[in-house]
Amino acid sequence: MLRRAVKVVLLFALRVFFRRIEVVGRGRVPRAGACLFVLNHPNALVDPAFLLCFAPRRVSFLAKSPLFRMPVVGLFVRALDSIPVYRKQDETGDTAALNRKTFERAADLLRRGGTIALCPEGVSHNEPYLLPLKSGAARIALGAVSAAAGALDLKIIPAGLYYTAKTVFRSGALLYFGEPIAVEAAEPGPDGEPPREAVRALSERVAEAMRSLTLNADRHEALAIVARAERIFSAADEGEEEGDSLERELRRRRIFVEAYAYHRRHSPARVEQLERRVWAYEEELRQAGLEDPRQLSPSTVADYARVRKLLARVLVFLLLLPAALAGAALHYPAYKLAGVLATRFARQYDDVLSTFKIAAALLLFPLTWGALGFVLYGFVGWWGVLGAVALAPPAGYVALRTREEFGRFAAGTRAALFFVRERSFFRQLLEERRRIRRELLDLGDEYERAVASGRARG
Repeated sequence: MLRRAVKVVLLFALRVFFRRIEVVGRGRVPRAGACLFVLNHPNALVDPAFLLCFAPRRVSFLAKSPLFRMPVVGLFVRALDSIPVYRKQDETGDTAALNRKTFERAADLLRRGGTIALCPEGVSHNEPYLLPLKSGAARIALGAVSAAAGALDLKIIPAGLYYTAKTVFRSGALLYFGEPIAVEAAEPGPDGEPPREAVRALSERVAEAMRSLTLNADRHEALAIVARAERIFSAADEGEEEGDSLERELRRRRIFVEAYAYHRRHSPARVEQLERRVWAYEEELRQAGLEDPRQLSPSTVADYARVRKLLARVLVFLLLLPAALAGAALHYPAYKLAGVLATRFARQYDDVLSTFKIAAALLLFPLTWGALGFVLYGFVGWWGVLGAVALAPPAGYVALRTREEFGRFAAGTRAALFFVRERSFFRQLLEERRRIRRELLDLGDEYERAVASGRARG
């Protein structure tokens, strides 16, 4: 019962914090039998929350031991049937002996057809690439299969999390399940442990599968220029819309990351010239009041130039304005305080910032509703409490959605007015965007030809 309640609360929190959530490959996850999920770890406790809420199986987690000793977090960790993992920096005892018991518990659960999830990188981090994997996932999987009394059909399910901006409220997130990896038994060594060669080989297969589901840039600067180039590329696609899938965005960025790394080695001057063009193009957009390249679109201009649609949008905003203002006034103090507290506790570590933001919001927003109910109770009794509980959360959601839609409306209107005032400049920017897109395509084609040529020679 507690597990179900935790899942409902986390699902609600994720849906509010992230404006877009996509789950791809759920059909690849076996509906029965032993499974071991392996997940990349860029966003602290938000990462396992995604797997808990969106995996099609009931999942138990391997979690670091300090979490079990925390007053509130420990209750949630136990409610999720988690198994503690002991690290030398957290414990004073024999961590090797403690972890042998952890592996035995995990292997026993798998032999009973259960499902376990862990993050084999070992720590949450803010690097733009997958960290070297710890051997725990491979050791648990091989130990479970090798010690099974009969044949154990164990599958490792690689999963990748991609965040458009992991610390930004109302950004996007993609959970991507890859192809299952079958685990074959290996004869244990004299110490009862799986042989190192088998552990190493399975770990390499897992790492390769996880890299295929995640972005892997050599540095943050590369990831930033790739993100900027991808936005321009997608905006230049006449068939592209804001609703384009995050899966498609991830695929494009993966190709851009690989092509960028290749051309930085083989044609750095060309890459630097493209970077300068992208920077100059974005600067011109900012001067025109168009922050998002997608605003520079003939379809956007045509849509917002229609008087009937314009008036309909204005009417909707006017109708929603009272509820939106009430919801904003009620929730804004808690929203700002959650951000301040999260920033203070997270300090400079971006990989835990979202966790603190969500945790603070889950505490402060209910307190806000309770305070409103307490005030209204003094005026109208329990009807006031009921009204606060029933109306305050929807009012907050109306305020959030109205703010987002108004921002989109204002951006579209600016684009239409810019087109009316500066038609020749508008067309120049469109043409420059097409040229940048053409250059990106050429660089990508050259990289793919080089890869194909290397494979042919190999």
